[in-house]
Amino acid sequence: MTVKYRRELDAISAYVPGKPIDAVKRELGLERVIKLASNENPFGFSDSVRAAVMQALDEVNLYPDGNATLLKEKIAEKYGIKPDMVLPTCGSDEMVDLIAKTFIDPGSEVVMAEVTFPRYLSTSQMMGANLKIVPMKNMAYDLEGFRRAITPQTRLVWLCNPNNPTGSFFTRDELIRLLESISPETLVVYDEAYFEFATHPEYPRDSLDLLQRHRNMLVMKTLSKAYGIAGLRIGFTIGDSALLGMINKIRNPFNVTLLTQAAAMAALDDDEFLVKTIENNERGKVYLYAQFEDMGLNFVKTEANHIAFDAGKDGEVVFQELLRKGVIIRPIGGTKYDTWLRVSIGKMEENQAFIKALREVL
Repeated sequence: MTVKYRRELDAISAYVPGKPIDAVKRELGLERVIKLASNENPFGFSDSVRAAVMQALDEVNLYPDGNATLLKEKIAEKYGIKPDMVLPTCGSDEMVDLIAKTFIDPGSEVVMAEVTFPRYLSTSQMMGANLKIVPMKNMAYDLEGFRRAITPQTRLVWLCNPNNPTGSFFTRDELIRLLESISPETLVVYDEAYFEFATHPEYPRDSLDLLQRHRNMLVMKTLSKAYGIAGLRIGFTIGDSALLGMINKIRNPFNVTLLTQAAAMAALDDDEFLVKTIENNERGKVYLYAQFEDMGLNFVKTEANHIAFDAGKDGEVVFQELLRKGVIIRPIGGTKYDTWLRVSIGKMEENQAFIKALREVL
């Protein structure tokens, strides 16, 4: 190729999303396909979201509010914060990208986990970061390892809790010890996309309170998972207004669509749908744990809406064989974890269909 480009791209692989249902049906000639690959809400989205989107359709000829004013106010009211502490984006992916562009210079020291949300890696690489990768400990974050890796020169730390793709978590005490050991000049990005599913008593449910003492911390949230509007792409970040102000300088105008803003405000009000989703997730966890134990498979107890498990054979092979049976999950991959896969927790009939297919494959 003769056109010059950023050489950082040579080390980056394109993100591979979970296979869509229609594509699998066409490729394999299947009539019924179950997708448990992308941690989506098995109940879809709430009726109130549908109504809000239908009403907003009458205004799609207009640009959306580029400041997302009403949505910021809704989020601020829900979480007891000021609107200027909120910045909505086109999913968490956009915010990860914006954070990297805002805070990482070529050669900046960036610390992240070995197995975690892959966008942290690719965006950091794109900006030329000097990466420090902390190995996993029993498929979970090793925060003591993070403490050893972080130096006064560390520019940014990526944290995901509960973690994707392992579903594991670290405790409030572990998080506080880490935050207290980090220089206030180091940015800590704390991604809690799966916050709503976490039920362990030691999980840090007061992350927003920690922002008062640690102004170098940003907390990322999303409405893609528990609230079921992944297709509309909406996430939001909470933190110090000065930090968000810097990010806002390079945010694309109108990055959150008119329909998405309307849907998000309706979703945030629908507690009944959220409770239904969380209760289904808890039932699914119990069922899948019991099935994995009965099959003698190693797995990670989860605080998210997905479970990582060790199939004991090549994960890519298991993935492909399950595809042929109409079940889409996702291999974790990597040399050390090539027998591990991640399955999203679905409705009970979907979980049962997955287990039936997995037993046949194994």
